Formats: sequence, structure tokens, C-alpha cells
Amino acid sequence: MTESSPRGEGRPLRRSRRHRIVAGVCGGIAEWLGWSPLLVRVLFVVVGALPFLSGILVYLVLWLVVPADDRTPARA
Repeated sequence: MTESSPRGEGRPLRRSRRHRIVAGVCGGIAEWLGWSPLLVRVLFVVVGALPFLSGILVYLVLWLVVPADDRTPARA
């Protein structure tokens, strides 16, 4: 199975080291879904801005729950 398989089939959700800005949560979700990291970040900001969701709280929980991906190299 290739690394770019759609919807993370056969690959667990991990925080990305390659597409990382803060903790790699959005980059990891993007890699898992096969989407652009920019698209996931924009969607996260839009959904996180809704009054009933705290984007920062959701991000912190995902940071703690989703393990880091040790297989991808960190960006230079």
C-alpha cells in the first residue's frame, strides 16, 4: 500500500513531522486523509471559530491523544 492511500486506509492517524507548524496535528490529519495541509488548517480555523467549539481545546486534546509519526523525517 502506498503512503498516499485515500482516507488513511491501512495507516493510523499520526501527527506529522513533515507538515508541522505547531505540533503536526493538522498536517497529520491531512496526510491521513490525503488532503492538502493548508486545506485542513483553514477548515480547522473555520470550524474552531464556531461558538460551540473551542478550536484551541480540540487542538490540545488531539496533540495529547494522537501519537507522533516517527517514520517521516522532520523538515529542514
